[in-house]
Amino acid sequence: MTLPSTYADRNCSLARALEIVGERWTLLIIRDAFFGVRRFGDFATQLKIPRAVLTNRLKFLVQEGVLTRDDDAIKGVEYQLTAKGVGLWPIVRALMSWGDAFYSPAGVQRTERHDQDGGLLDREGRCEDCGSVVPVPEIRIEPGPGFDPTGSDRDPVSDAINTPRRLLEPIMASRALPTGES
Repeated sequence: MTLPSTYADRNCSLARALEIVGERWTLLIIRDAFFGVRRFGDFATQLKIPRAVLTNRLKFLVQEGVLTRDDDAIKGVEYQLTAKGVGLWPIVRALMSWGDAFYSPAGVQRTERHDQDGGLLDREGRCEDCGSVVPVPEIRIEPGPGFDPTGSDRDPVSDAINTPRRLLEPIMASRALPTGES
């Protein structure tokens, strides 16, 4: 549930930010967009989200400038993170790290590496090998020691996400556009 709309008028940046990303499905859509999901059907497959909710969330994120919608006649409809959306990576990273610390007793679910040299990234996104703060497109994410592939659904989207890959690299698991796509 989102906060009452009266928060938009208050002088609180956190309340305003929560109006955009404070709903559970929204953060999961944004996470999957970082993992390379771009198509409506792929979001629906990966998240098991009701299509009406997905349609509303995607429209809202486009309206707020977090995602862009590209209606390409050949590729179909794709959603991509904008610079505003990419700016959410530290928050997504921090929430995943918090979840790993408190809810993943076998270790981190996913590790982050500097794609250029393979160095592990620390909590601030700094490469332990070269010392650089690594920009999002140069981050490679891969299954960590706490990742359990037996708990995952076996579908092309999950398979692609669970393979070492750069963030933002597009996944093209959908073959045909599902009916009702928005």
